Amino acid sequence: MKILGIDPGYGITGFGLIDAQRGQYQMLSCGAITTPPNTDFSWRLEVIYNDMTELLRVSQPEAVAIEELFFGHNVTTGIGVAQSRGVILLAIAQAGVPVFQYKPMQVKQAVVGYGNATKHQVQDMTKRLLNLPAVPKPDDAADAVAIALCHARSSTSLLARAQQGR
Repeated sequence: MKILGIDPGYGITGFGLIDAQRGQYQMLSCGAITTPPNTDFSWRLEVIYNDMTELLRVSQPEAVAIEELFFGHNVTTGIGVAQSRGVILLAIAQAGVPVFQYKPMQVKQAVVGYGNATKHQVQDMTKRLLNLPAVPKPDDAADAVAIALCHARSSTSLLARAQQGR
């Protein structure tokens, strides 16, 4: 199954495309959609939407896994990320690809086995699970790959299979 992981943002949106087959994972590609700071925000959203639409067209994923929004201390940044996430979800819906949303703690639990794992631990396990020579760069791409791995590992669990049967 080809899974596209997305780490949403408006300055940098990370993406990671993996192939998951019977507990084996292979990195297909990863990178980031970037928009320059100090430019019109609506233009930035348009770039994210257009690039995401093209990424979905070219990569042809069977599923998309995206991180749920986490509001930290900076609500203003969270609002911008939420708007970016909205145009990303629109592009996914228009592409007709099933989308699955995961909280940061779920990603850590699925990849590392510990919901309070550090960013370094998640990156190290991502590298190990995919047998990569180095952690994907930029960090947003590494996060997106971890989100894709989270879906790959979560969607094959017995609980997930039981829920799909409902």
